[in-house]
Amino acid sequence: MSFVLERKIAELAVKRASRLAKLVADSHDVNSITKPDQSPVTIADFGAQAVIISALKHVFPNDKVVGEEDADDLRKDPKLRETVWNLVKEATSHDTFSNDIGVIETPEEMMDAIDWGNYTGGPKGRMWALDPIDGTKGFLRKGQYAVCLALAVDSEVVVGAIGCPNLPIDYKSKSENPETGVLFTAIANEGAFQTPLFIDGRRSTKIEFNSINSAAEATFCESVEAGHSSHDTQAKIAKALGITKPSVRMDSQAKYCSIARGDGDIYLRLPVSATYEEKIWDHAAGNVLIREAGGVVTDMFGNKLDFGVGRTLKNNKGVVAAAKNIHPEVLAAVKAATGN
Repeated sequence: MSFVLERKIAELAVKRASRLAKLVADSHDVNSITKPDQSPVTIADFGAQAVIISALKHVFPNDKVVGEEDADDLRKDPKLRETVWNLVKEATSHDTFSNDIGVIETPEEMMDAIDWGNYTGGPKGRMWALDPIDGTKGFLRKGQYAVCLALAVDSEVVVGAIGCPNLPIDYKSKSENPETGVLFTAIANEGAFQTPLFIDGRRSTKIEFNSINSAAEATFCESVEAGHSSHDTQAKIAKALGITKPSVRMDSQAKYCSIARGDGDIYLRLPVSATYEEKIWDHAAGNVLIREAGGVVTDMFGNKLDFGVGRTLKNNKGVVAAAKNIHPEVLAAVKAATGN
């Protein structure tokens, strides 16, 4: 089955949301609200979720969406609601996508779109996984963040789109001020690609993993936040593999994108808590991108990530992503370092 239309709509929705996020980063004081789980959320999170889900509803009205945010705070706070609504209108006025993905007409429609992402997940049917601003802490510190959208059919991720507004287009560039903003996309069995995010008319180029002979030649790509993954354990694994290159640290699914195009070679997200369950929106788009770029993604036990058991990866622990030829070597080192 072809998913060309799904890819196109995902690309346009992620572009619109990425422009919205950039408007906030460039023009607004980026303040955050603390959610009950102690994670931050910004007006960009609300706005990006609204414009993406609105686009999906416009084209695929029967599809379900698992989104990270809800509109409760907007319904309770008229000032916050008005701020997000003005942002949505401003962002939409800057694009030419209305004929393809529609527009949001009212604040109520905006909030309803956000709340459309309340699907509980499941193993059957079509389901989009959305992280409107992945890496909110990176967004707040003007670092790396990503707008992430993926389609799963019968729990298999088949389309992924990731917008990285602050990632250099040419990662090999030596310029002090390189052009930034990259859109990464993948369709199952059709490859992985990158396109400039904010420059119209540029063609997509195919991306793939670095060609290396052993894990000792690799570079780690890992989270900035030690609370997201165990840096100490990862350092132990790097030593066991003979890796001497310094790790590249960044927030969000930009890490998946970076290793998929050869900026790095290995991404580990090892659990820092025995009870923590990874959210599906944090890994779905990156999962298909890695596979299509020539890599493998499993949990720390070598199991395929299971996107069909709800809003979390409750059947998995940790994430190990690497090129096919070195993944077994990396996985063995992970098991040895963690005692599993």
